[in-house]
Amino acid sequence: MRAAVDAAAVGRWEALQHLVEVLLEVDAIGTEADSRSALAAVAADPALVVRLDDNVRRAPTYGPYRDPAMRRVARRFTDASSGPLATALASMHGDGRIRERAVAAILVRPGPEMMPFLVLRAGDWVTPVRERARAGLAMLLSEDPGTWIPAVLPTVLRLDERLRGGFAVNQVRAAMFALTAQVWRGLLGSGSPRERRFLFRTGLAQGWLPLPDLVAYALTDRDVVVRSVAAEAACREAVWTRRPDVLRRLARSTRREVRVVALTGLVRGGHDGEVAAYLDDDAPLVRAVARDAARRLGMDAREHYRHAVGIDDPALGAIAGLSEIGSAADAALLRPLLAHPSARVRAQAVRALRLLDAVVAAELAALVRDPSPAVVREVATALRPLAATLPPDLPWDLLADTRVELRRAGYRLLHGRGTDVGLRAGLIAALDVDPRLAERGRSDVTRLARDHERAAWRPIPRPEWRVSGAEHADLSALAARAASTLGQETSEQLVEWLTSARPGA
Repeated sequence: MRAAVDAAAVGRWEALQHLVEVLLEVDAIGTEADSRSALAAVAADPALVVRLDDNVRRAPTYGPYRDPAMRRVARRFTDASSGPLATALASMHGDGRIRERAVAAILVRPGPEMMPFLVLRAGDWVTPVRERARAGLAMLLSEDPGTWIPAVLPTVLRLDERLRGGFAVNQVRAAMFALTAQVWRGLLGSGSPRERRFLFRTGLAQGWLPLPDLVAYALTDRDVVVRSVAAEAACREAVWTRRPDVLRRLARSTRREVRVVALTGLVRGGHDGEVAAYLDDDAPLVRAVARDAARRLGMDAREHYRHAVGIDDPALGAIAGLSEIGSAADAALLRPLLAHPSARVRAQAVRALRLLDAVVAAELAALVRDPSPAVVREVATALRPLAATLPPDLPWDLLADTRVELRRAGYRLLHGRGTDVGLRAGLIAALDVDPRLAERGRSDVTRLARDHERAAWRPIPRPEWRVSGAEHADLSALAARAASTLGQETSEQLVEWLTSARPGA
């Protein structure tokens, strides 16, 4: 059963059909406890429930192609005394009358593992099915929201954007208004990020979160959305109640999304001097808020950055800030940082020179073999527009290096250098041991092969192709070596291309 669920979660319709067969087998030979346990394993994955419903519901119910599994479902489901598995599968049957009877059976013996299937039918396109499911869902949520909200919430949120899916969301939201703060906090402590965000916003609307709790969530919660919403609410209340101490505490957060909201609150409170102290922050939005505060104070942010990058250990935010408001004339202040002992400073300096459009190819080419992968990535990004000015053998040497970051850099520098260069580089990359580089090489070779084949029957110019006999033989050998990783279709297209493009052919 678990193997079938795991396979269906990532598989196609064949895996979903196999899961139906396994569920029917459990229903036939297992106890009711076994059936509910199997159903709970399916209901634990709302995405699987939705995909299973789409697959089962669209199976033919009449004619020569009628699904035998669904015929067995219809036979095993008779009334409310049927097993939970048969009832759940019947709720997804293509016949609306069977689905309506299944909804009634679910409501007679409801259980948490049955709730995702009831939620699906609350958005059914057949009016009698939909109305009965909606009435039952509303009744259950109103009678015991603490029990049924956790059971329905994952599926409800997944169906929120569907046609007729808003009813279940509104019912859950209304039921939450009847919860106590203690039950709500218990629900908030578990669940997926999507569920916690929904619960948090509802609790915020209910006023269940005093300012100390908002600050705690903003500073410590593991989810970025919850942190952002909590920080915004806390800062708004702190501004209204004139609590700059709260804003200062949030401004010291390690999370940039919290700092920027807190500094905005300090600006609204007239504390521009404190905000301007964040000119060298790592976050771009924080630096922007700080520069705006500095402007109101009459400070020259550019001069501040020019001075800050000249010290022995400049802040990364200062280097980034100079690249944001500086000019190419400031490149002379950044070039000494290319030899800085800190790899992070070197990488930030390369990025700043690129943003200021002050890259000198020969200067950065000396850094392309830097010990730091971060510096290598920045250098490759900066040199890519100037790749034609580099030594011709440099990208190929990089592509053959033992360090994976250098091979990736070499491949990036070879990209866009012509069809023959792109094909050779792509074939070499497709054979690489690094999965990311190999996948990119396969994708590029597949695109080139398809473009050539398309040019044979469409009135579009063929890609430019200039190879010597030795280069053609090298490409043919690489294509033969890469055949197993490229796939049959791409390999055949590539063989046809190379055969027709043979020099002298």
